[in-house]
Amino acid sequence: MDKKTRIIAIAAAVAASIIIITSPSNSIVIPQPTASHNGTDAVQIVATNLQKPWAMSFADNKIFFTEKVGRIRVIDNGTLVSDPVADLHVADITDAGLLGIAAHPDFEKNHFLYVYYTYKDGDNLWNKVLRITVYNDKITDAKVILDKIPGAEFDDGGVLKFGPDKKLYIGTGDATDQNATQDLKSLAGKILRLNDDGSIPSDNPFTNSPVYSYGHRNPQGLAWDDKGNLYETEEGPTRNDEINLIKPGQDYGWPAQECSGSSQYQTALVCYNPSIGPAGIVYYSGDKLDIKNSLVLAALTGHGLYQLPVGNGTILEQKIILDGVGRIRDVNEGPDGYLYVLTSNTDGMGFPDRTDDKLLRIVK
Repeated sequence: MDKKTRIIAIAAAVAASIIIITSPSNSIVIPQPTASHNGTDAVQIVATNLQKPWAMSFADNKIFFTEKVGRIRVIDNGTLVSDPVADLHVADITDAGLLGIAAHPDFEKNHFLYVYYTYKDGDNLWNKVLRITVYNDKITDAKVILDKIPGAEFDDGGVLKFGPDKKLYIGTGDATDQNATQDLKSLAGKILRLNDDGSIPSDNPFTNSPVYSYGHRNPQGLAWDDKGNLYETEEGPTRNDEINLIKPGQDYGWPAQECSGSSQYQTALVCYNPSIGPAGIVYYSGDKLDIKNSLVLAALTGHGLYQLPVGNGTILEQKIILDGVGRIRDVNEGPDGYLYVLTSNTDGMGFPDRTDDKLLRIVK
C-alpha cells in the first residue's frame, strides 16, 4: 500500500494514546494511533520526489528547504522550482551534508538566507555557516558567517534558527569527540548565538564567545514558546534522547550525564528511552489547528509527529498527531497558520515509496 494512502492526521478528531510526563527519568512509550484514514482532507502533499530533505524556512511567501546532497530548493507561488537556488559542494555522508536553513527575520528587505553544511578540507571534515543573498530564487552573493565547526561522519548537529531577539542560534554536534562538548574553546557540542553578521553579541553568557550553552551531544531542533523559553531536541547515543529547556551559560552534561542524574548539570525536560530520533521542533502559536500553545516534535526512528502541550516551561503530556509517512525530519508553522512537515525516507535509513521524500501540509 502506498504511504500516501496511509497518512494518519489526528489533530483533534482522532483519539490517541496520551503519555503524562512527570520526570525525565520516566521512559516514554511511543504512543500509537487508534484509528486511520487516507487523510486527504487533513494532509495535503505540497511537493514530492525530494532528495534527503533536512530543514525548511519560510520567507516572502516562499518555502526554502535544504536537501542534504547540497541543494537549496524553493517553493514559489505553491510550485517547486525545478532549478535549485544554489547547489553547494558538501560532504554528504551519514549525518553530514547540507543541513539547517534559516531566513533572516528581515528577509524581504535584505534577502538573506543562512545555511549550515559539512565540507571536506584535506582529510578533515568541518562545518560552516554561510549567509547567502537570494534574488529571483537564485543566489547572488555569499559570505561565511562562522567556519571551522568540527565535523564528522556522525553527530554534526546542524540546526539554525533566529530567535525572538533576532540573534542567530546554531546547534552543533560533538562530531564524535565527546570531550569537546565540555571545552568552552571548542565550537562542538554547543548551542551558539551570533549577531546576523557573525559577530558575537555583547550579552552572551561567556565574554567574547559565541557559546550560549554546552554539554550537548547532537542538537537537532530549536524552538521558542510565547514566553521566550528556548527548547532543544537532542539525540542520545543509542537511547536517552532529550528535550531540554535551554538556559544561557548552562551545562547539559554530555558525556557525563544523559538526561538526568547530577545536580552539576541541567536535567532534561523529557527523556526518551527507547530512542525516537527527535528531529525538528516548533512551538505552534497559530489558530488554524487545535494544538495551540504546544510544541510539535518530528521523530525519525519514532516515525511520527507529536504534540507536547507546554506551560511555564514544563511539558504536560504527549499525543501523536501524524503517523504513517515514515521518518519525519522537520516541522514548522507556516505563515498561513498550518503545519508543514518534511519526511526523511531517502536518507538511507528509511523505506521510501515511489514519491518520497515529501513536503506535507497539515490543515486539520
